[in-house]
Amino acid sequence: MPKMKTHSGAKKRFRVTGSGKLIHKKANRGHIMEKKNSKRARRLAAPSEIAPADAKKVKRLLGI
Repeated sequence: MPKMKTHSGAKKRFRVTGSGKLIHKKANRGHIMEKKNSKRARRLAAPSEIAPADAKKVKRLLGI
C-alpha cells in the first residue's frame, strides 16, 4: 500500500504541540484591520486550540 500523503492545505494551517494538541490561527486577522478595534485585534492574534469536534478530522488530514 502507498503511504498516506499529508493534506497540503492542512499542513499550512494547523500545527501540533508537544503534548499533542492542535493549534490554529484565528480568522479575520488577514486584512481590513483599521476598522477592527485593538481589543479585538489582540484577541484574534493569539493562536487557539482546535475544537474537539474538528480535531479528529484535522488529525486525519495531517496523517497523525
